[in-house]
Amino acid sequence: MGVGDIVALMRGAVLQVFMLCAPVLGAALIVGLIVAIFQATTSIQEQTLTFLPKMLVILGLIALLGGWMLAMLRGYTLNLFAMIPKLA
Repeated sequence: MGVGDIVALMRGAVLQVFMLCAPVLGAALIVGLIVAIFQATTSIQEQTLTFLPKMLVILGLIALLGGWMLAMLRGYTLNLFAMIPKLA
């Protein structure tokens, strides 16, 4: 196994992490922006107001996309396990 193979594995791992985190982080960013605009327009500066909507959206997305996320992780893990004989 050469340096190129290791770089390809790391690149695949980083890409996998980005693909799994992007929908959840994007939704949290959008909800946070909406709540921030609401707080700015109404002059409500309650710190806990931003926490609950983000938490609910993140939990909802994980519930909706959990199967897809698990399938992606399973595929990547099976690919890594299939590469073990090549390493020895």
